[in-house]
Amino acid sequence: MRQESASPTRHIRVRRHRGHTVLEFRGEIDIASAAEITPHLDRETRRPGARVVLDLGGVEFFDCSGLRLLYRARSQVLEQGGQVHLVCAHPLTLRMLRITGLGRLLPPRPTLEEALGVSRPGGRRTGH
Repeated sequence: MRQESASPTRHIRVRRHRGHTVLEFRGEIDIASAAEITPHLDRETRRPGARVVLDLGGVEFFDCSGLRLLYRARSQVLEQGGQVHLVCAHPLTLRMLRITGLGRLLPPRPTLEEALGVSRPGGRRTGH
């Protein structure tokens, strides 16, 4: 079952899908858009037991501000005992995730369905 919601900003859309909150990042994710995105990201990722998918499918440009947003979201979800998944198939963004090591903490999947089909969610805290 899918529930749509309005886009809080032109850079992020929040919707529900299969019991998860999907945060769809869109356009250019840089320092300016990160400032717009942060309040919406915080609201969704600070909920106890949140089940969150960070979907980068609509991203055209992604810099270190975007990496900080992903790390922030992951940390907040895990602090609240939730689960977090990442959807990303863009080669340059995948390279940034690999080079920085964030891809190990938040393993990317190419599609939303693959991310939700993972039995042990990427980003699940394992005793740290």
